[in-house]
Amino acid sequence: MQVIVVVLNKLDCLDDLLANLKRAGVRGGTIIESTGMIKSIDDSDESYLLGSLRLFLENPRPESKTIFFIVDDGQVDLVRKTVDDSVGGIDNPNTGIVFGLPLTFADGLMKK
Repeated sequence: MQVIVVVLNKLDCLDDLLANLKRAGVRGGTIIESTGMIKSIDDSDESYLLGSLRLFLENPRPESKTIFFIVDDGQVDLVRKTVDDSVGGIDNPNTGIVFGLPLTFADGLMKK
């Protein structure tokens, strides 16, 4: 099993992404509001360098959604493709990121 995490900046894709994930066999997950680190740094505490970098790194959107769910190892490639297709290419700027982490156990999951 793996935990798949999607940090979605392109929020207009959220509904399609969730519908496509369901069709791909993802049966549950959690969605939380999230904000990138650069947005959270207090302007008065930042250095000149960080202030300059902020101009280039700052995402113009005030929020993102972080979605995480558990899938069987055999579903990972399908889920990655589903995410990529649903957002029009995850590697496009200001779209988001997706990554997976191996899972050693998961208690409390609903059985199929």
